[in-house]
Amino acid sequence: MKRTFERTDLPERLQYTKYYEHDGTLRAYANRAMVLAVLFAVIAIASLGFTIYIRVQPPTVVRVDAEGQATAIGASANGAKPAPITPLTVEAAADPAPSEIEAKAVVRRFLEQYLAYTPATVDQNFAAALNMMTANLRTHSLGKLRDDDTLGKIKQDRIIAQLRIRTIEPVKNAPLAYVVFGVKEIHRLRQRVESTDRIIGRYNVRLVQDRRSESNPSGLLVAEFSEQQMVGERDADLLQRSQLLGK
Repeated sequence: MKRTFERTDLPERLQYTKYYEHDGTLRAYANRAMVLAVLFAVIAIASLGFTIYIRVQPPTVVRVDAEGQATAIGASANGAKPAPITPLTVEAAADPAPSEIEAKAVVRRFLEQYLAYTPATVDQNFAAALNMMTANLRTHSLGKLRDDDTLGKIKQDRIIAQLRIRTIEPVKNAPLAYVVFGVKEIHRLRQRVESTDRIIGRYNVRLVQDRRSESNPSGLLVAEFSEQQMVGERDADLLQRSQLLGK
């Protein structure tokens, strides 16, 4: 059988790689490094040229007039004045004043959350109403609810409160202040016996304007709230009927 020739069969001096193989490898590495160096140099020069081009461009100036209209002005690269762009309406520094409809809607929503509830929804209703208050009024109301144990009494007596708002009128010479007249019907259940209180009340609500946001589009918060009972009666008949339903 014919034996295969291998390099190890050669003498030690002849077992090393030929010199021209080493030289070819070094030249290949040198060519790759040269190509990469030229490529990176081109990228660097292009980036520098783009940066210089951006820096020599004239700045864009936005002029806002007294009516809140914005117009872009400035000189073009060849010295000619560019055509003015269409004026843009920008948001004023201060939020626009809320309309009367927005204010009345906030008052109505607050009263319906704060004065109408059931044992199952009272927590959610009170939380929504408290979030509509200013920080100091919220702290005062929370303390009063805690001291009077209002939530505990509502759940213990299974109280259901209904509210029918009759009128919402602004107070003269008092911005964002409203007086509301409404009928409140309160149903209590004690020892499986139901009693009903019907109250005609007057509610005073004063609002303040905060910044508009997604959570508060109108930007209005309740800063003051008080209620006054005008007429009240208790229904202790055997047959309890709600006078607010169906009206």
